[in-house]
Parts: sequence; structure tokens; C-alpha cells
Amino acid sequence: MSIPTNFELRTLIFIDSMQPQLAQYTAKDNRVYDPAEYDAALMIEIAPAMEIHSMIDLALKATSVRLSSVVTERQFGMMQVHHPNQGEVREAGRAVLRATKLSENDRAEVKILTNKIIRGVQQDHAIMFTGMARGNMVLAGESIFILETTPAAYLTIACNEALKAANIKLIDIIPFGASGRLILSGSESEIDSASEAALNILKKLNEVQKSKMGSQLD
Repeated sequence: MSIPTNFELRTLIFIDSMQPQLAQYTAKDNRVYDPAEYDAALMIEIAPAMEIHSMIDLALKATSVRLSSVVTERQFGMMQVHHPNQGEVREAGRAVLRATKLSENDRAEVKILTNKIIRGVQQDHAIMFTGMARGNMVLAGESIFILETTPAAYLTIACNEALKAANIKLIDIIPFGASGRLILSGSESEIDSASEAALNILKKLNEVQKSKMGSQLD
């Protein structure tokens, strides 16, 4: 495979177990093969955008993973594959890395653009969030966690870890493009736990990326 000289690995994320809300959210807008709850998943985001089709081809031919999401924009291309077997998903990631001669820690650093908790939202504000939601409804009195990052795809693992850690609702997630946005709602204490879990996984990924030590795919 011929890889462009300006090839950039923006994001590589392994999710060990997609939480039900995230799996259902992915399936809601999906046009390929829906993930099941608790499937393992791999997200890769690259530039130039159209090279993502070569990465999809590699992953599907090397393993039994299924393709769940593809987004191609002007600059960036993103894919998500999934399978009940974590080993199949990890091997899909390794197949892409072998072909591109890259390490998973050649991926970009996560940069947090917005990290905000709004506590005890008023009804008008709650209705506004519900109106823009593609997930659950926001109710008056709940707390809201808003997280924006670049690259955007990192929000997927942040969301998944938040859903593992707390009893919260996924309101919206945009995990593609130059930057992305995650909105979660719940009680004040649950949102505090969720935000901590989301930020901790991003911090851990940055530490591994900077040190070049450690792997999600081993």
C-alpha cells in the first residue's frame, strides 16, 4: 500500500466494552452495521480524509470486525469497527499500524477545548438542551457536563468511561470533525463522577502518547 507523505494518524482508540447508551446512539445514526451493546470497538481518524477507505479495507480483510461508522470530511476521515471479540478488534488496529508503519502512539495529543458543568439547570435551559439532543431528554434540576476536544474522536472513549462510572444520560456526542462535543446529564453527584472518569481517561491517553510507552492494542 502506498501511504501519502502527509499521512497523519489523528486518533486511535480501543474501547473494550461499548456501554448500552453509546452502542444504541451509534446504531441510531448508523448506515452500515450496528454495534451490539458491550461490543469492543476501534476508532481511527486520519488525514487525508479519503485514505480512511484504505484503512477500512485493511481492517475488514485482516479480521472479522464489522464496519459501523464512516465519516469523510474535507480534511479528516474517521472509521469505527466493532466485534464481540476484543482480540479481533485489537488485531484490526494492529493491521492498520503494520501497513502504515506507524505506532499507535503516533496519534495526536488530546486537547480539551471546553470542560464545563452546569448545575441544576432551569427548565428553559433544559428544554433547549433537549431540543438539540439526539439522545435522551434533559430535565429541569439536572446537571449538565459539556466536553469539547480536538481531535473529536477521543470523545467516544471519554463518553464510554463516563457511562461506566456513573448513572447518567447521553444527550449528544459529535465525535468527528476538527473538534467535537459531548453532552451528558444527570444528578449533580453522578455528573461529577462522570466528568472525572471522562477527563481521567483522556489524561491517561495523553500520558501514554507522550511517553510512547504502553499500548491499547496489546
